[in-house]
Amino acid sequence: MMTDPIADMLTRVRNAVRNSNPTVDMPSSNMKVAIARVLKKEGYVADFHVAESEGSAWKTLRIYLKYGPEGEKVINKIERVSKPGCRVYCGANDLPHVLDGMGISIVSTSSGVISDRKCRRINAGGEVLCKVW
Repeated sequence: MMTDPIADMLTRVRNAVRNSNPTVDMPSSNMKVAIARVLKKEGYVADFHVAESEGSAWKTLRIYLKYGPEGEKVINKIERVSKPGCRVYCGANDLPHVLDGMGISIVSTSSGVISDRKCRRINAGGEVLCKVW
């Protein structure tokens, strides 16, 4: 039984980037798709796609990873912040600046799952899901 599906997603992405895989597959959920949407919008992944799994009732989320022109990693580090045992909530003014703006925090707000930059722009706080740089 998996207790933290978001941490599982981040670990799969981290392992795929470490092995320079072009794609990574995982079971899909609305939260994972929202996180993938933010990663795509901020330029950390090339694309993502949700598909029906053959012979299964589950949907699969496939993320197409992005690398530089000479194979440099776009995602250098991705880490979970808020965990099931210790939730981390921040207001719009208290959101952490990841590497002085070189990275992003992904935040779950009442406006949906968005980046920390957009949180500051619309003055919304929420649960800090993860940091990416």
